[in-house]
Formats: sequence, structure tokens, C-alpha cells
Amino acid sequence: MTTHQPEPVIFGELPLTIEQLVGLAQRRAQALLQNDPAYREKIAKGARFVDRLLDKEGVIYGITTGYGDSCVVPVPLHQVEALPRHLYTFHGCGLGRLLSEEATRAVLAARLQSLCQGVSGVRIELLERLQAFLDFDVLPLIPEEGSVGASGDLTPLSYVAATLCGEREVLHQGQRRSAAEVHTELGWTPLILRPKEALALMNGTAVMTALACLAYARADYLLKLATRITALNVVALQGNPEHFDERLFAAKPHPGQTQVAAWLRQDLAIDAPTAPLHRLQDRYSLRCAPHVLGVLADSLGLLRQFIETELNSANDNPLIDAEAERVLHGGHFYGGHIAFAMDSLKNLVGNVADLLDRQLALLVDVRYNHGLPSNLSGAPAETAMINHGFKAVQIGASAWTAEALKNSLPASVFSRSTECHNQDKVSMGTIAARDALRSLELTEQVAAAALLAANQGVWLRLRSGHEGLPAPLAAMREQLAADFPPVLEDRALESELRLCLARIRGQHWRLYA
Repeated sequence: MTTHQPEPVIFGELPLTIEQLVGLAQRRAQALLQNDPAYREKIAKGARFVDRLLDKEGVIYGITTGYGDSCVVPVPLHQVEALPRHLYTFHGCGLGRLLSEEATRAVLAARLQSLCQGVSGVRIELLERLQAFLDFDVLPLIPEEGSVGASGDLTPLSYVAATLCGEREVLHQGQRRSAAEVHTELGWTPLILRPKEALALMNGTAVMTALACLAYARADYLLKLATRITALNVVALQGNPEHFDERLFAAKPHPGQTQVAAWLRQDLAIDAPTAPLHRLQDRYSLRCAPHVLGVLADSLGLLRQFIETELNSANDNPLIDAEAERVLHGGHFYGGHIAFAMDSLKNLVGNVADLLDRQLALLVDVRYNHGLPSNLSGAPAETAMINHGFKAVQIGASAWTAEALKNSLPASVFSRSTECHNQDKVSMGTIAARDALRSLELTEQVAAAALLAANQGVWLRLRSGHEGLPAPLAAMREQLAADFPPVLEDRALESELRLCLARIRGQHWRLYA
């Protein structure tokens, strides 16, 4: 799929969209920092106010006190400068796999956008260095695990703070290297974080929000792909396209459900002559596809609102109101909205996996596929008895679906009291976001299996004399044929499934306007 070059993404006073952040994460857009004098002064004013408070020996959480439950422990002024390094140092205990390059770029962008709100008390130099990390593709190596999603993504974001200071490791130009070495190579002086800056970097929701943006973009494409697969399966199973009649959906007008039905009408060219019907009413996985997919379609707007509001928020603590000269202590690091969005997305995506799995089960079963060969095998009669077509693919899709459904248990209800019962109610938003990406990964695998099977089913139907395809499905079939030839004799389909997955994750096929 060809795409135009996106406009540069400018970090500053204007809000960012999910699509802009994803474009940055995928290296399809350049990050720039708002650079007019008024904006730079706005940022500098917050940092100056923090310095004035220090001169007055004010009590400020995380600046002249310890962190978390240690907020009652005063830090003498001669130790204040050392405190930020201790914060990112003792949080250097993440485990699990490293975030992908795409996810890491999304994290950098999400953290930069939050700090650009101008109420975090950081210097413009910190914003410039974060922007430079994106521009020069200096990617902190961030372990996925270790955040409970309130008091922010402290442990994973400590790797951002540390690498800005020339510590720990980064990925640069495809190589894992020390941050200090990369700073030297680029001619940069590692930052020495000022009071409040380590806290501003770490005490926020950037990891969960970044992952949520990536998950949203994948789910949006998956919705359209699942609709297209359903249309192919209606043809392959000689289903009844009247189930998607416009008048029918006017009687239950959920907008997303109505949109999915309209896409199906477009794909199936309902006004054209159709083959004789085998059943007056198709089984639910075909007949109710708009109702299943419509829930995801209708939920995306709400999920976008939650995610983009979080993306464009100041979500550290405390906030610095330089205009009113106030320090505002609160809990904006709590990731409840992202946790809810991602727990919801897991449920929605799991239902898509289940729908496609049921359609695939109909396709391969001679009791329900209305005359297609067993397991969609294209083998001739003389070798039909030793060929098994898509039998194992259907088993695999069932396994992936089961795992996606198992994964739909909400993470947000598993709040754990941590850190001496200071963080006694936490969001688990980062775990929810990681779970959502895993559910999407599994459901995309189901979609790859379902798409290849639907393609085979339509090919078999055309081979047996079906009159042809409406233009949208004919175009899709032509694109699929270039990569996925019919299965005439059994062959290992792993490489084709992986190619199909790559196509899905790259949003290769243009699906609906």
C-alpha cells in the first residue's frame, strides 16, 4: 500500500493524534520541537520557578523530600542535586523482553508530549534532547516488565532518564551500545538532570500510553480486515447477503455496526444477482458479523478519546504552575483510563478472533461449507484421500483464539498495594496495554489463517463455476494471488502465514475509504 509522506510532528502546544505518534514510532515522520520565543519562555519559566523554590528552601515532593512513602523524609539542600540520579538508578530493575524499536520510539514521543505541556518544571534542554533521541534514533533499551501503572511507569521510564544522562544502553544504527559511547559519537554532553527532571521523566504514563496508541492503530486495521474476510467467506460459503440490507440496520442503528454492514454491502455488491441460497438464515458467524465487529467499531471512538486525552496531558507529579507560582501535588500518574481502554480492547479483539475462528471452522467442514472439499483441499480425486489442506491451519487458529480469549481477563482489577502502602491502589495500565498487544498479535494470526482459508475457499468456488466476484473482492483476490497460490497438494504453510502476518501488520491492503 502506498502512502504519502506525513507532515513533521511538532511537539509543543498543539495536541497530537494517535496517527501522528504511530507515524513517529514507525519512522514515517520527523519530530520537531516548537521553537518560538514565547513557547521557550513558557518552558523556562517553570524551571526557573523550581530554582526559586529551592532558593527559598521550600518543601517540594521529590525535590526536597524522598520519593513515594519517603515523602516525609527531608532532603537537605546539599543533597538535592544528587537526588534525581538516585531515582533513576534504584529503579533500574526492569525485567522481561525489551520493548521493540517501534514501541520505544512511541514511548519517547509520548513522554516528550507530556513534558511539552509546560507544567513539569523541566528545562527546554531536556525537551530538545528527547527530540534529538527521536531524530537520531537513539533508543533506550527498556525492559517491558516492572510497572504497576500508578506513580507512573517508573521502572521502564528510568531507562529513558538514565540514557539521557549517558548511562545504561541504547540501540543506535542497529547496534546495542553504551549510551555514553553514543553521546560521544554524536558530540553530545550527557545531561545532568536538575531537581524535578528525573521525576518529570519517570512519573508518568508514557509507556502504557505509547503501547495503547500502537494497539489502537492495529485494532482499527483489524476491524476492516475482519470485515473483508467476512465478505470473502460469504462468497465461499454461498451465504445470504441480504443479512446486511440497509433497511435492516436502520432498525438498529448503532453507527459502527451500520458501517460494517455498509462495507459488506459494498464488497458483496448486493444489488447484483446472487447464487441460490442454501439456508434462509446463515449461521451467526456470518449473519451477525456486523453485530460482532460493530462493537469494536463503535468503541474505537471512546478508546481514541481516552488515549489521546492521556497522550496530550501532563501526567507527572507534582505539577509546576509557574504563572500562579504554585506546586500542585496530585495523582495524574494514575493510568486508569489507559487500563480501561486496553482491558476493553482485549475483550473486543478477542471477539474478533472468535468470529474469524468460527467462520474458518465452517469453511473446512463438509457438513457446513455447502459443497466445498474437505479442509479446503484443492487436490485432484486420485490424491484427495492423502491431502488435508487447511486442517492443521484450523487447529492453529483455534489455539490462537483460545489464548486470545484467555488473555481477555482485565488487568485493572488486579491492583496490588506496593511501596509501603503508599501506592495502595494502582492501575495496572501497562500490563493491560502489553496484554492488548499480545491479544492483537494472536488475533492477527487468526486473521492470517482466516484470510488464506477464505482466499482458498473463494478460489475453489470459482473453480466450480461460481459466476465471478464483485469488484472489491476481485481486486483483493488478485492481490492475494500474487503471494498465495492455491493449495493443490499439501504444503507447509508457515512461511505463507508469516508473510500474510507481515502484510497485515504493515497494513498492506487498502481496505475501504
